[in-house]
Amino acid sequence: MSSLGTSKGILEIAKFAVYVSVPIGLMYFFANNTKNIQRVMGNRSYVVYPPEGPRPPSPEELREMAREIARKNNIR
Repeated sequence: MSSLGTSKGILEIAKFAVYVSVPIGLMYFFANNTKNIQRVMGNRSYVVYPPEGPRPPSPEELREMAREIARKNNIR
C-alpha cells in the first residue's frame, strides 16, 4: 500500500481532474460561441471615467496671476 492510502489517492486524482477540466471547459464554452463572451463582457462596465472637469489655467495665465499677486503685495 502507498503512503497516501487509496481514498486519499482517489481524492487527489479527482481534485486534479477538476483543476484541469474547469479551465479547459470554460475555454471551450467561450471559444466555440463568441456570443457567450460578448454577453458576459457586455454586462459589465470595466472602465468608468469621471466627467471632465474644468481645465487648469495655461502657463501664461498662471504667470499673469502671479504678477498680479506680486503687484498687490508690493502696494501694501
